[in-house]
Amino acid sequence: MKKIYETAAKALDGLLFDGMLIAAGGFGLCGIPELLIAEIKARGTKNLTIASNNAGVDGFGLGQLLENRQVKKMISSYVGENAEFMRQFLAKELEVEFNPQGTLAERMRAGGAGIPGFYTKTGVGTVIAEGKEHKDFDGQTFVLERGLVADLAIVKAWKADPSGNLVFRKTARNFNPPAATCGKACVAEVEEIVPLGALDPDMIHTPGIYVHRLIQGTHEKRIEQRTTRKKAA
Repeated sequence: MKKIYETAAKALDGLLFDGMLIAAGGFGLCGIPELLIAEIKARGTKNLTIASNNAGVDGFGLGQLLENRQVKKMISSYVGENAEFMRQFLAKELEVEFNPQGTLAERMRAGGAGIPGFYTKTGVGTVIAEGKEHKDFDGQTFVLERGLVADLAIVKAWKADPSGNLVFRKTARNFNPPAATCGKACVAEVEEIVPLGALDPDMIHTPGIYVHRLIQGTHEKRIEQRTTRKKAA
């Protein structure tokens, strides 16, 4: 089965529809599927629910979809770098479901593994646990979290082979692997596509069975918060 597509537009053909749930990989601006996000913006697909650690920044990443008013709901952990997100949230224009980072990653992993739910101590006694089932194990209280299955997963990897086996680089390995597994369809954008057999099997982070389509592209790789040391006088 052909997995390599020439452009983000071709890779997303037939996969987008209004009201869908998208799982997006990345951490801050590290390892985000920026080419696929830009194409979703260009398509104008609306009423989206997006599960992602964060919502990008103003004018870049998922922030573009917020500014274009394409997002109905965010399922996120950290959203502190996006003024438009804050404006829409405070104006009740955007629905937000906050998840602790580990819980969100596990919800994606569980969905990809066919696990409908799991119990965790994280969030017990806070607003995160309100309305959710509680259960005691060995004298301690846990809250039930549901596995997350998305209509589409979009991820960014460092390398791939034609079978869709993916290797992520450093921090980009945080949310991308679980996001890739939880989509009914997964589209990955990568920096380099290498020949089949070139990847060490022990170094593959996401097996190609989870990946349906691939594109190769050039990425901007913005720095979210640039911090530099002042030169000595």
